[in-house]
Formats: sequence, structure tokens, C-alpha cells
Amino acid sequence: METINGLFKTECIRTTVFHPGAYKTIADVEFATAGWVDWYNSRCLHSTLGMNTPIDYEHAHYAALDPEPQPA
Repeated sequence: METINGLFKTECIRTTVFHPGAYKTIADVEFATAGWVDWYNSRCLHSTLGMNTPIDYEHAHYAALDPEPQPA
């Protein structure tokens, strides 16, 4: 949890990547947080996933599974 919290502070709160300037309202923080979570869970490259995005890793995982035989 500490690692994610640190990443969030560094990548979202202390930069203007996910928001266009200083936070003025709680809604600004919520909007930036939603953008960061979307990016982290879908487009961020993760070293523990072989430098793949979570979506790419999940697609590869399900593609590698043997399909269940269908009844004839």
C-alpha cells in the first residue's frame, strides 16, 4: 500500500499530468484521481507484468488458456 500511495502522490498529486493546475476543490482531486487510476490500471507499463499493461497481460493470459470443449 505504501508503494501505491507514493506513486499516486508522485504521479498524480505533485504533477499537472492528470489535472490542469492547482487543485481548488475536492472535485478536482477526485477527477485527477479517477484519471490516474484509469491510466495505472489500463495503460501504465508494469515491470511485474513483463513491461506490459494490465489489459495486455490479461488478454494474453486468457488467450493462452485452453478453450473448453463445446458440446456437439
